[in-house]
Amino acid sequence: MKSIIKKIYISIGCILAFGACKDLNVTPTDKLPASIFWKSAADADFALTGLYNFLYMPGGNWACSQYYVFAWDTYSDDAYGQHDYGGGRSAGSSGLTPNTGAYVRSYYENNYKAIAAANHFLANVDKVLSGDKLKRYKAEAYFLRAFNYFWLAQLYGNVPIVKADPFTIDYNTVMAKSTRDEVLAFVQEDLDLAIAGLPDEGYSTGHAVKGTAQGYKVRALLFGKKYAEAAALAKEIIDGNKFSLNDDYLANFYKPAQNSSKEIMFSVKYLLPNIAHQDVPLVAPMHRWKGYLGTQDLINEYEASDPRKTMTWFFPGDTKAQGWPFTGELAVATPGMDGWIEGFYPPRKWFPPGLEDPTTGTLVDNDFVLLRFADVKLMYAEAQNEAVGADASVYKQINEVRARTGVGMPGLPANLTQAQMRDRVRHERRVEFALEGIRYFDLRRWGIATAKLNGFVANPLAPNIKLKYEDKYQFWPIPQTEIDRNTPALKQNPDY
Repeated sequence: MKSIIKKIYISIGCILAFGACKDLNVTPTDKLPASIFWKSAADADFALTGLYNFLYMPGGNWACSQYYVFAWDTYSDDAYGQHDYGGGRSAGSSGLTPNTGAYVRSYYENNYKAIAAANHFLANVDKVLSGDKLKRYKAEAYFLRAFNYFWLAQLYGNVPIVKADPFTIDYNTVMAKSTRDEVLAFVQEDLDLAIAGLPDEGYSTGHAVKGTAQGYKVRALLFGKKYAEAAALAKEIIDGNKFSLNDDYLANFYKPAQNSSKEIMFSVKYLLPNIAHQDVPLVAPMHRWKGYLGTQDLINEYEASDPRKTMTWFFPGDTKAQGWPFTGELAVATPGMDGWIEGFYPPRKWFPPGLEDPTTGTLVDNDFVLLRFADVKLMYAEAQNEAVGADASVYKQINEVRARTGVGMPGLPANLTQAQMRDRVRHERRVEFALEGIRYFDLRRWGIATAKLNGFVANPLAPNIKLKYEDKYQFWPIPQTEIDRNTPALKQNPDY
């Protein structure tokens, strides 16, 4: 389709600039790559860096890039986004429409830009590389293409599958949508190619490794309800011993502790002063301005003795002893002050310990974690329980997450039925991954999003303010700008 092809040419400009760009005035020409690029192995290095740079694309509004994962929690029953970072507050109050901005538009546009760049890379990298390095670089590109298509499959469902080098496609080409199942099948094909070529080692440099691709394939299989396959692959990751639970739960979420965490399997890497958070450091919109506030419903979900509650959220009366970072008249955590809306809870997670009075000038470079080993273990527990029931291996994986050093929660009671274990897994995922962008997708994947979210009261002190969610949101609307540019070939998803 014309709009996608336009994005493809823009994306190649981004690669050649070795960064992720919002927009470029580029005149499409099939002479550009051959004349100035793909001349040496160094070009492959630059281009691969360009593919990863799409992880820093903007999220459609201020102070929120596309992979600020915690913004997704404001689309769910876990958090309220008073400043609407990522668009969750608007989606919950007004609903989703083809004209909704923020993530509804940015994911469609930015993921296709990233896919276009990956297609161009795959079509040309063998001009300058060979052998093991070529195999590894292509595997990374296959992973990143699958990563982007998986986002499209989860959100919009039925989207066009584009595989060709953009410089071989006519600008006026129109493409029909594929079904969500077809997109998921293509995602799994690319992930298999990635798994075959990526190094079998721990994750540390920001480059995907074999376990990264395996973990995303588990997610894709679970999304497609292929439980036995998902459990088998998750077990392969677990048995591979390349990853482990971090003894310090919070160390997964701030620097420099993130650098040595063997639990992190994929993340968006930041490094000051060259790679910084969008617009302002994270601690300003998240902790100073209270842009992400926990709901009472989530707080009620925690078991009484679960320390993850106070690891994730601050509570009235907290002081420096509980990690509260403010001083002076704000030294005691008090609802109603400094942006704290009564009835909600400000976040502690993602805050580097020791900082005081964070503001726009407080420099931090937290990596945004997209996949943790704890998720693999809980995905195994879910998939295995759905496939065969609550056997000993299900207990083992969920109990190990609960019992990690520093959390120390007791094991689950014996002899749970499959339905009871299902509820326990869902509980564990909610409290383990709060503020990590998981909850919204879990609810949709489980088919209970409408029941949980439509009419949900986020703040018990404002009972007349309720979320809006409809069954049709299982397939997000394609942005209206895309429909307008590609009529009649591109059809809107049903009921929009």
